[in-house]
Amino acid sequence: MISGEAGEECGVIGVLAPGRPAVPMLLDGLFTLQHRGQESAGLAVWDGGDDIETRLGMGLVGDAIGGQVDGLGGSLGIGHVRYSTSGASSLANAQPIRGRRRGRTPFAIAHNGNLTWVPGPGGSDTRRLATLLAGVHRPLGAAMADTLPLVSGAYSLVAMADGTLYAARDSYGFRPLSMGVLEGGGWVVASETAALDALGAEFVRDVEPGEIVEFDVRGTRSYRFGGGRSALCVFEHVYFARPDSVIDKRPVYEVRRDCGAALAREAPVEADLVMPVPDTARIAALGYAEESGIRYAEGLVRNIYVSRTFIQPSQAQRQGGVRLKLRPVEHVVAGRSVVVVDDSIVRATSARQVVALLRSAGATRVHVRVASPAVRWPCFFGVDIRVGDDLAARHRTAEEMGRLVGADSLAYLSADALVSAARGSMDLCTACFTGDYPTADSRREATW
Repeated sequence: MISGEAGEECGVIGVLAPGRPAVPMLLDGLFTLQHRGQESAGLAVWDGGDDIETRLGMGLVGDAIGGQVDGLGGSLGIGHVRYSTSGASSLANAQPIRGRRRGRTPFAIAHNGNLTWVPGPGGSDTRRLATLLAGVHRPLGAAMADTLPLVSGAYSLVAMADGTLYAARDSYGFRPLSMGVLEGGGWVVASETAALDALGAEFVRDVEPGEIVEFDVRGTRSYRFGGGRSALCVFEHVYFARPDSVIDKRPVYEVRRDCGAALAREAPVEADLVMPVPDTARIAALGYAEESGIRYAEGLVRNIYVSRTFIQPSQAQRQGGVRLKLRPVEHVVAGRSVVVVDDSIVRATSARQVVALLRSAGATRVHVRVASPAVRWPCFFGVDIRVGDDLAARHRTAEEMGRLVGADSLAYLSADALVSAARGSMDLCTACFTGDYPTADSRREATW
């Protein structure tokens, strides 16, 4: 995505490590998941007493909660990093959410995704869900089994109560959630397998769509509250996930490389070099270069000290972020025809700026190749892809998009090629590319 034009809501982690402190593991996991959200961070831990301690803050993990964890004990905890696809960017919307259930039992909950319908009065979707769970006088797992069928939307969820860690995934499996065994005993669940790797945990399996898994000192228990058609968000492979993660049995690195190679076959062009928009398009650009035989080069330098611009909540901030974040390498691109590979284009504002940067550095021709299809439809499942003017390709052909961004040519990867590269054991949600929504409610909402 040229300079990160969309955002996925957040990342979650849960740790049960009997006899060891959970906080250092939670922090390491949240640092690993930092790319999934940079607006706020939080964690909740239970030390065996009658309460759950939470630490919440705005910004990156180190700034938000890194200085608040001294003396925080307990071997059970959950954590969260947030990017707001809905709701204000404020501490009031940071997670985890803490509550007390009937009988005064404390619990905490955090989720990744977008709950499109939760019964009950106002407040954030997570707070409404917490209120529902608080009103059920049963163990938390049973309360979740009763409540989650009433909730619509996309989520991977972690929760904790009474010494037990819980993980759940919506009935379609829109958002990923993986579980692993910690060295020395215990369990970890996280939005991506890279977080398991960071903790030295051995991957066991993914939480299944419509499944609740309980973890405690006795082991694990699993039960279903839903299921049916799967619809894993393909944007996990396109952009959101780290390249060292495995999503639905498919290594993200391999998917992105295969997409770049397929793009070279579908949209060849004569050029002097292939270059990526760093960083998420780098692997696709390598695949394009390998398949096409065109030399690979780094023609743009990314300032690693500037946050991913999809985190910026306003369009003006995103535009300014691109200028600070990316600079051309003039001696690489000057006098050359370049293929610049990106993973996706949503709003196209950043794409125009990148093409202009390359031309200002002396590129003779700039061919944009996008390693995913054109984004023409909004997303209701936790991706910040909205309607109207936000979707530049909604009513434009590839040729018209090329003129819009100032490129000599522009081409997209086909939806069939993307699905072929990304499909593991689950069906994929490609609604933002194809308009084929997995739920009837979303199909109705999208007819604008």
